[in-house]
Amino acid sequence: MPFPPQTVDLQHEIELVVAIGTDGSDIAVEDALSHVYGYAAGLDMTRRDLQAAAKKTDEPWDMVKGFDCSAPIGTIEPASAIGHRYSGQITLSVNGMQRQRGDLGDQIWNVSETIAYLPGLVTLRASDLIMTGTPAGVGAVMPGDVFEGAIVGVGSVRTTII
Repeated sequence: MPFPPQTVDLQHEIELVVAIGTDGSDIAVEDALSHVYGYAAGLDMTRRDLQAAAKKTDEPWDMVKGFDCSAPIGTIEPASAIGHRYSGQITLSVNGMQRQRGDLGDQIWNVSETIAYLPGLVTLRASDLIMTGTPAGVGAVMPGDVFEGAIVGVGSVRTTII
């Protein structure tokens, strides 16, 4: 992934990615998983310096996360093959050094709650991807850094900053 412009503080966040398989606009928590096609490991990259500046001035910060190649993901595995993810170790190493480690079971909102909440803001469509949150340990990266993330039972993601 290329190092994005207008930042000096690019940071990594390993996350479970939920791939939506069925459209929905009014989804109950108990029906939420029926909208899931599958899961992947993903990197939610953030221009942290731009985020801090936007927060100080109460400006939107969409573009701190929305830039070219900002969210590399691994292979999407169908839920029909791997089941739904309620727990499991999630890790990220940069240049072979572990920086993030947690468990999906420790997320503030689980997948069902997240899927039920989002249609209050936007209609979910088949092929939408939802990044679900990250464990502690986010940090800055530089060109040349190699990322390796994994979620037990889901898969992995690997990329290099160029």
